[in-house]
Amino acid sequence: MIRKKIYIVLLMSFALLSSCEDDLELTNPTELSPETFFENEAQLRSSVNAVYANLQTIGTYSRNLFYMFDNMAHENLGNPQLEADKRIFLNFSFDASSSLITNYWDSFYRGINKANFVIGNQEKISEIPTSVVSQEMKDKYVGEAKFLRALYYFHLVTRFGDVPLITEIPEDGDGFPRAPAEDVYAQIIQDLEDASTVLLPKATEQAGRATRGAAYALLGKVHLYRENYEEALNAFENIYGLYSLEDDYFDNFKEETEHGPESIFEVSFDDDMGNSEFWWSSVTGAGPNEVSLRGQDYGMFDWFNVYPSDDLRNEFEDGDPRYEKSFYEVGDEYAGGLIEEISLDRPAGWRKYQNYYKEPNEDLTSGINMRIIRYADVLLMMAEAANQLGDQNAAIGYINEVRDRVDMPLLETGMAKEEVFEAIVHERKVELAGEQVRFPDLVRWGRAAEFLAPFGFQEGIHEVFPIPETEISSNNNIGPEDQNPGY
Repeated sequence: MIRKKIYIVLLMSFALLSSCEDDLELTNPTELSPETFFENEAQLRSSVNAVYANLQTIGTYSRNLFYMFDNMAHENLGNPQLEADKRIFLNFSFDASSSLITNYWDSFYRGINKANFVIGNQEKISEIPTSVVSQEMKDKYVGEAKFLRALYYFHLVTRFGDVPLITEIPEDGDGFPRAPAEDVYAQIIQDLEDASTVLLPKATEQAGRATRGAAYALLGKVHLYRENYEEALNAFENIYGLYSLEDDYFDNFKEETEHGPESIFEVSFDDDMGNSEFWWSSVTGAGPNEVSLRGQDYGMFDWFNVYPSDDLRNEFEDGDPRYEKSFYEVGDEYAGGLIEEISLDRPAGWRKYQNYYKEPNEDLTSGINMRIIRYADVLLMMAEAANQLGDQNAAIGYINEVRDRVDMPLLETGMAKEEVFEAIVHERKVELAGEQVRFPDLVRWGRAAEFLAPFGFQEGIHEVFPIPETEISSNNNIGPEDQNPGY
């Protein structure tokens, strides 16, 4: 099995900030200081590996993030045992005291601080002799840190709006004020443009690391969210045709087919590599934390805290094979045999990211990677950009590439702009179901209130999260008056 999460060899206790404004602290078995750390490739690589670790915390993709986004989108409904801290995202009753929102904020800012440590030491890195580390590799590692910093800031700015913009290691504990979202987006774009020039292509990079294609894909997504449609298409064009769709749609969600031709960037998990720190590094990413609880949490024969909503399942067209590859129903086959009933007499359970294709029950932890950027998503984003730029036939062509993979009837040319847009809205909902994109889509399209008001969503409030109360109480430059409206 490919070694996925890259162990932090010398930074195993890379302990940083209790909140985003704290100083970077670096301890390791050899007691190397930041001033003497970057001397060889192993040290450089381990410092970058530490940045990746914050994709694997409970605060992000190991647990909380998929609950938050799938519940807010009402792709999930909650079973009676669903914990209160996750149920509040179904009815939009969360506030600044939410531990999930706090962990989301802290996890990503800790990752940013780790990235800043690498990026801020470029001069030291450049001094490593090229006989020890080639210039290409030195640039590549810094590019990975910039990609991850951009990804973390994208997660923050899209969910909180104005956020502290920190690009260097803090010198004191006073904290940083909220920066305008436009400034944060400008930094994200600059980081991704820089990364796209130095990252390696997927074919030559170790599986699980950021690649040139991932940088261009995220750059295009950022421009799309900013409604800069021409810039979005330009970014996507750099990878169009370099990836391909999986022949079998379900291969996007299995362990054995990770890093396939459709995958652009994945959060890596491997339950053979250890999880002794899973419950103790919910935001730090320190120590063995190589697993996800997605299978157990969503599993219809296990914890089964949530199940796919009727609204989501009803969106699928008759005969769309993505339905049976996304959900289980009574009468379906799984590794335990024929499904005669689903727990709590529910009409369906999740199939995506579940181990039931090979195991009759979920273990506590899962090693299935989360695919957070895949080629089908890029094709549909290209369709959206082309449609907004007035090229409806090009947009239809991109949509049809996605539909053709699953043998669904192709759309005919000649559709009006609004018709094409509605086709994109539908296609994204079914193609990317349970992949944490529906809620951000509804927000950026201005449609969140239309679909989610019956569940408690309030326009002008719930497009963003509240700034965590822990940040307000500990950051000298953010006060109650800086809280997002409505919270």
